[in-house]
Amino acid sequence: MSGIVSPWHIAILALVLLLVFGPKRLPEMGRSLGKGMRELKDGVMRDEPSETEPQRNALPAAKSGPRENDSI
Repeated sequence: MSGIVSPWHIAILALVLLLVFGPKRLPEMGRSLGKGMRELKDGVMRDEPSETEPQRNALPAAKSGPRENDSI
């Protein structure tokens, strides 16, 4: 296989990660990475307004007429 990500590349990367971080630290890193990805997904899904939900951040209608701080 001559792609960018071949099984040999993945195996070498896994071996290097195991040597650098050790067998005790890798599961912790995997859990924290999964937790971060889950929180990101939940945050993105929560921020998208649904079609039936009214917009909460809509600005109020502008009042017509001069304001106190407007100078003429």
